[in-house]
Amino acid sequence: MARVVVDPITRIEGHLRIEAVIDNGVITEAYSSGTMVRGFEKILKGRDPRDAWAFTERACGVCTTVHALASVRTVEDALGITVPTNAELIRNLMFCAQYVQDHVIHFYHLHALDWVDVVSALSADPKETSRVARSISSWPKTSPAYFASIQQRVKTFVESGQLGIFANGYWGHPAYKLPAEVNLLAVTHYLEALEWQKELVKVHAIFGGKNPHPNYLVGGVPCSINLDEVNAINTERLNHVGKLIKDAIDIVEQVYIPDLMAVAGFYKDWASWGGGLTNYLSYGDLPTNGYGQVDSFKFPRGAILGRNLNEVHEVNARDSEEIKEYISHSYYEYSAGDGTGLHPWDGETELNYTGPTPPYDQLNVEGKYSWCKTPRWKEHPMEVGPLARLLVAYGRGNTEVKDVIGEALGRLNVPVTALFSTLGRTAARGLETRLVVHWMQEFYASLIANIKAGDTKTFNDYHWSPSTWPDTAEGVGLTEAPRGALAHWIRIKDKKIDNYQLVVPSTWNASPKDGNGLRSAYEESLIGTPVANSDQPVEILRTIHSFDPCLACAVHLYDPDGKHVHQIKIN
Repeated sequence: MARVVVDPITRIEGHLRIEAVIDNGVITEAYSSGTMVRGFEKILKGRDPRDAWAFTERACGVCTTVHALASVRTVEDALGITVPTNAELIRNLMFCAQYVQDHVIHFYHLHALDWVDVVSALSADPKETSRVARSISSWPKTSPAYFASIQQRVKTFVESGQLGIFANGYWGHPAYKLPAEVNLLAVTHYLEALEWQKELVKVHAIFGGKNPHPNYLVGGVPCSINLDEVNAINTERLNHVGKLIKDAIDIVEQVYIPDLMAVAGFYKDWASWGGGLTNYLSYGDLPTNGYGQVDSFKFPRGAILGRNLNEVHEVNARDSEEIKEYISHSYYEYSAGDGTGLHPWDGETELNYTGPTPPYDQLNVEGKYSWCKTPRWKEHPMEVGPLARLLVAYGRGNTEVKDVIGEALGRLNVPVTALFSTLGRTAARGLETRLVVHWMQEFYASLIANIKAGDTKTFNDYHWSPSTWPDTAEGVGLTEAPRGALAHWIRIKDKKIDNYQLVVPSTWNASPKDGNGLRSAYEESLIGTPVANSDQPVEILRTIHSFDPCLACAVHLYDPDGKHVHQIKIN
């Protein structure tokens, strides 16, 4: 029996430590530890609620726009503010732009190298790679000469004695199954996607002034529409948004999805591992008839228990008995005791570090071992993210989602149960990207139609002045970050923030066990996974990366000396 420590997990946002117990080549126990502490709740106390978005957006350099969206929504909810149709459409476009860019980046730059052997690509026949590429897509960059030039670029890395961006991989590991030619195809598109991804986020710069951390506004969006004004959202800028969307559709349909299906076809055995929890939660988003009309969401709201897709439970984030955070194994303390669960409106952020001083050999898993709190929905551990969103939509009878899932399962010739796995989680991210990029085009068309009809309003200023606010108010802002269910809760007292709590996707997924010994999503998903070589645990990375971890949103602070611990230990 071996205890494997992977610290830090790389190719993620933030800092995560995974410890796994391997017995006879199979993981029998796992522990997930967020190794930084977040303090936004303390930073925000006493501030103007209208400024909260600018602080919370900086919880992460990746999930920026969704934190701002959740924040303005929580203030709008507390103060009874609605936003104009154009503002809702622009928010949807910014939301979709982040999804599409983020998911493509995740597949190629964060997750693909768990499945793609870069060094193997050096032995590929560029002519055969060209043939494979043309057989799965109409993407124009498919000539043998083009693939040969990419192969030479990678060869130059190797001959220089360093792989650069491809360094520190487990190249040659027996778990890699792709033919050399498919490896070359994937490496090529890795580099192409690296160039493309900076283009789509110009949508954020156009509507929000910049990226990352675009500007938001309680009551609407901080941009005006005037087709003839240089400094407003004019005809030229709207046309550029349209082109960016068209280019994104081409990348998703002709590069991302074909590559995803091609790679998945060689790893069908991973449809048996990494399923983890059987409960799924989605707050839903992308309103088509105003944010208050939950039934109009493209991504529906709901919860699934025990993988029963025939019953989707309603979710009410305002109900103090539904969502609670626990700290039995987290470095915090509650005034009512560590065994208490607190609804976020009553949430406390009192630090209580009781762990060892880094670097250390093992976590104290019998006590506190993570800076992530442990959220529960009606006392159930829940998985959040792309798979949860698609399953809730599937259970709600969403035709678009059912069609895209059915097509993918048919192409891979796997049953619907394959979704409950590492492979299914990875595929779900791609499938929802395909949906979102086309929804983005729908929102764009609706915005253009509104403007042509003479509607250019982007902001409602009623209740903007604190003089109109009640003495106390509570609000909650829900959204779906690329990594899953995201919500902010606020209490306003005497015109200032009295309490503010963020419960983010990676808090749901990456959190430690609760007081009843129930694992959260990361830990549960690793149980039963075979590991071929405990010195090179690529299997752990495959499943953890399938969630696209974003620990920066969940925890914030380096150790006192600012040290990074990078180790794999066998005990």
